[in-house]
Amino acid sequence: MKVFCTLFLTVFVLTGCANKGDQIQSAIAMSTNDTTNTTAPDSLNYLALGDSYTIGEAVPGSEPFPCQLVKQLNLNNIPTKNPTIIAVTGWTTDNLISAIANSGLTGKKYDIVTLLIGVNDQYQGLSQDNYRIKFQQVLNTAIQFAGGNKTRVFVLSIPDYGVTPFATGRDSIIGPQIDQFNAINQNISVAAGVNYLNITDISRQAGTDPSLIAADGLHPSAKMYALWVEKLSPLVASEVK
Repeated sequence: MKVFCTLFLTVFVLTGCANKGDQIQSAIAMSTNDTTNTTAPDSLNYLALGDSYTIGEAVPGSEPFPCQLVKQLNLNNIPTKNPTIIAVTGWTTDNLISAIANSGLTGKKYDIVTLLIGVNDQYQGLSQDNYRIKFQQVLNTAIQFAGGNKTRVFVLSIPDYGVTPFATGRDSIIGPQIDQFNAINQNISVAAGVNYLNITDISRQAGTDPSLIAADGLHPSAKMYALWVEKLSPLVASEVK
């Protein structure tokens, strides 16, 4: 069964390289694959929230982890519709919050919601205090999308890009900072009662296995996403069955 992702792409007007207050002009829906995935009428609805790690920067349209997750759930006889994704490369937690507010999805309910956000907060040098506040906000929104059912929300930890060629040997600086941001999102997630999955350890395997890195030298390859899904799909399955 081939899977395509429905993407909500937000168009920004950039007023300066350091301007974090990008203004949203419009949101459009499009498909990354022309192949339609036919599912049962009672199939689960899935919303994926995030950034480049959710959109699957530098991998084919069928290989981001949300698409691989849907494929695996269907193989396990858990009918699931093609994922709706709100994610764009480079987004911070603030950007994601703004995009959700302008997505036209407010009030909709989903059976599965995944959230992976924060690497660009770290990369852009935004404060951990800001991340703590905004992550709590976006997690609350994710819970609302799940109809208040916290067991249907799945937070993934931030991968450690410090081991990639892009980081040029700055792993001793980047890695500890990623851990600090992950401590924040994990503590908030556990306190909220949602599911939390640590995929950071998997991401660090890329330091010795180049096949886990995409051709751009920064983002995960389809192989790494498959390792994430190997851990995520049983967790999702146990909550939705």
